Amino acid sequence: MKSELIELIARVLEVLRINMRWMTWNLFLAFIPLALSMWLFRTKRGRSWVWWLGFLVFYAFLPNAPYLLTDVIHLIDDIRNIQSVWMITLVIIPVYLLVILSGFQAYVISLINLGYYLHRISKSQWIIAVELITHALCALGIYWGRFLRFNSWDFITQPDALLTRGIEETLGKQPLLIIAVTFIILVGLYWIMKRVTLGFINQLNNTTTIQSESVNSHRPKAE
Repeated sequence: MKSELIELIARVLEVLRINMRWMTWNLFLAFIPLALSMWLFRTKRGRSWVWWLGFLVFYAFLPNAPYLLTDVIHLIDDIRNIQSVWMITLVIIPVYLLVILSGFQAYVISLINLGYYLHRISKSQWIIAVELITHALCALGIYWGRFLRFNSWDFITQPDALLTRGIEETLGKQPLLIIAVTFIILVGLYWIMKRVTLGFINQLNNTTTIQSESVNSHRPKAE
């Protein structure tokens, strides 16, 4: 019994070690558009050529954030390798949930920042349309990444292959169906997570305001 437990723990640690490599890399790619969204949309700067270059890079890397949703396919292999309900439930699944939710949260905050920017430049009426277009582009990017194995930097390293092979192999009935389903999933999850995130931000702001008012009310008045 003891040797079996040691073997199981060793197997779980090996699975986590292997997973940490691709999970860390995919999370790094997911947080690139988040960092760019803070720079592009939360700071007051003019739309110079540097800004537009950053904007293009932002959209090139943005599909990496929701792409983590598709990494759930690796969970199936991990379940087969470990075959322990407790280890799967208490270790493997929580790790996957943390990584996937972190990636998707980066996607949500990135689009919230974009919406904030549109509101700031008096283009609030464009927010929903821009979000839907972004979901569609990311659904396409996820398909290219998962099935055609393209990367964000292929826009620079092999743009011809990206356009020719990417378009040719996307126009089939099955690829379009996969992209459509992915789009629907992105719209639904984003709608939920956006409201949860904005609700949390509003609650945090309200709490900060109440605390600030409480501190000010206890300050002695100047004579």
